[in-house]
Amino acid sequence: MHDAGNPALIERAVREVLGSLSGDMTSTEAVLLSELEALGREVQRAKSEIAALRVDDINDSHIPRATDELDAVVEHTANATNEILDVCEGLEAMQKRVPASEAEALAAAVTRIYEACSFQDITGQRIGKVVSALKAIESRVATVIARFGDGELPPPVPEPPVTEGRALANGPQLPGSGTSQADIDKLLASFD
Repeated sequence: MHDAGNPALIERAVREVLGSLSGDMTSTEAVLLSELEALGREVQRAKSEIAALRVDDINDSHIPRATDELDAVVEHTANATNEILDVCEGLEAMQKRVPASEAEALAAAVTRIYEACSFQDITGQRIGKVVSALKAIESRVATVIARFGDGELPPPVPEPPVTEGRALANGPQLPGSGTSQADIDKLLASFD
């Protein structure tokens, strides 16, 4: 196991070097001491930056929420595509009941719609790649915390309070978490 970045080992090495120094230091020892002190400050700075990241929020909330949102996009896209394909089948059935010149135009339009529906497969593949990247980031963050974190993260900064206007400006919501129609009606009634 490679422990070169372990802050406890670095601190112990610095203490051992400092303990071995006695009397006047040579210029080489002074440079070494200066470098070790700089290294200690750098490790402390890195730990502070990691603590400030609110990594618990990243791994426990932000990344899972993002992957849930992306999964919802894939599901809604698939549902919309299926609806479009169902309508296309109905249009194809209508081709027999319209004049030949119009049936040909209708068939061409339906073909173009079928071709355009390939976006759903491509979108699903690309979103899958984004989800994989997010999970890789989540894993790396967890690794960094395990390696450098000391369990003494600062308390989380509270999110700003959600105002009614801001709550309605969040765009599409996951099933069960969106603004209800009753809330929208109440807001609209407040404008009267």
